[in-house]
Amino acid sequence: MGSETVVARAAGLKVIGLTGADGGGLALVSDVAVKVPEVETYMVQELHLPIYHCWCLMLEDQFFGA
Repeated sequence: MGSETVVARAAGLKVIGLTGADGGGLALVSDVAVKVPEVETYMVQELHLPIYHCWCLMLEDQFFGA
């Protein structure tokens, strides 16, 4: 388990992993693993873009209103 995961769990936080198709080690230590259906790094990164942009919009709406 990575040090970031240990710190997050010690703080009582959940760990969300954003990974490629196989999930790798991150999927094993995450509470939730969001896997995109690609294995090539550049394609995985491209598919992550709309996911974290969506998450940012959702968080901004939650914390700062529409």
